[in-house]
Amino acid sequence: MTAPSDLTTDHAEVKRAFAAFPSGVAAVSAHVHGEPAVIVVSSFTVGVSLSPPMVSFAVQHTSTTWPVLSRAQTVGVSILGENHSDKTRQLASPVKEGRFTGVETVQAPSGAIFLDGAPVWLECAVEHRYPAGDHDIIVLRVLALMTDDDHRPLVWHRQTLKMLEG
Repeated sequence: MTAPSDLTTDHAEVKRAFAAFPSGVAAVSAHVHGEPAVIVVSSFTVGVSLSPPMVSFAVQHTSTTWPVLSRAQTVGVSILGENHSDKTRQLASPVKEGRFTGVETVQAPSGAIFLDGAPVWLECAVEHRYPAGDHDIIVLRVLALMTDDDHRPLVWHRQTLKMLEG
């Protein structure tokens, strides 16, 4: 039986506990000064607000991509789908060159980039930024969206990408 004395704040256990909660995975991307940029987030949250529609994610202070993307007027949020599972690590690579190689994308007139085959596209603008420990919480206002029920989303669980069943 687990007891209160088993509770811990050990860093490795914190990471393990956080990984036990399944979350959606999204690619946030845009053209910034003529170059495509993308960051993959597993902290994506929908339903922050319905009126106006807002979503959020958390980004590490050490990110070198978010400072670039944050300069975009709008960003595209693509909920990653089952056909992105083999490209997710490439999109999230610390090496910026080649992240989009072999990835079908669609660019909106605003510069927002969307991944083809995503179950949801959200065209967004940054609404708020809040400091939160070693991350910042970014709240995005949804300007426009599209859903495609023919594609199932990926889920991040226990540090592994999984396809949502059903």
